[in-house]
Amino acid sequence: MQPVLEINTPDGFDLWPVAETEPVGFLPLSGELSPAEVGTAVMRIVSCNDIDPEDGPHNDRPPRPADPLGSFLHGLLTFDTLFAAGGLRVTDDSTGIEFLPGCCDGLEDWRDWHRLVDSGGLLGFGHDPVSPVAERFGDTVRLTVNAEQGDSPVIELSVTELRCLLVGAERDLADFLTLAAAWVLQHLPGHQAPVTAALTQVLDLPAPPIPPEQ
Repeated sequence: MQPVLEINTPDGFDLWPVAETEPVGFLPLSGELSPAEVGTAVMRIVSCNDIDPEDGPHNDRPPRPADPLGSFLHGLLTFDTLFAAGGLRVTDDSTGIEFLPGCCDGLEDWRDWHRLVDSGGLLGFGHDPVSPVAERFGDTVRLTVNAEQGDSPVIELSVTELRCLLVGAERDLADFLTLAAAWVLQHLPGHQAPVTAALTQVLDLPAPPIPPEQ
C-alpha cells in the first residue's frame, strides 16, 4: 500500500524545480523522494487547489496577489477545505493486480480506510466508467478494481493485513511531510509556515518538526 498523488505536470512550470514525469500517472509519496520529486508533489497539491471561488455573499477569501508565486499559492493558503488528487494504491505482488485511486478519491480522505477497518461497510472511490470499491466482509477486505465490470480483478486481504498496510502508508506520508517541510524552507522563503500548515492539513497528519527560517 502506497500513498500516491495523481500527477499532471503542466508544460512550462517554472516557479520552482520539478522532476520530469509521465504526462499522467501516480507519484508515490515517502521519505525517499528527491528534492525535484518533492517539488513535483508540492506543485501538484497546490495546483489541485488553484481554483477561483464563485462570486457571491459567502466568498470571504481575499483577492489573488498579483505576483505569479503568490497567485499560484492563493488557493492552498485561503481555502478552508483542501484537496489532493490521489489516494492509497494497493498492489498484489503475487498477481500484479493494482487497486488505484478513483476520480472521487483524494489523499485528504485516506483515514476513511481506518473507518472501513473498524466499522465495516463500503468505500467507493469513483464512478462510471471506473469505480474502485473497498468492502469489508467479516475478517476479510475485498478491493474491487472496477465495480462497473462483473469480472473485475479483485484483491482480498485480511483486516489484520490491512491494518499493517495502513501503518506503513501513514509512515510514508509522515516521512514525506517532513521532507516537504524542509523543501518549503529552501524553495519558498517567506511562505514556510502557511505552506507547511496547509500541507499538514491536506495530508491529515500531525505537524512535522519545522526548522527555523533563515
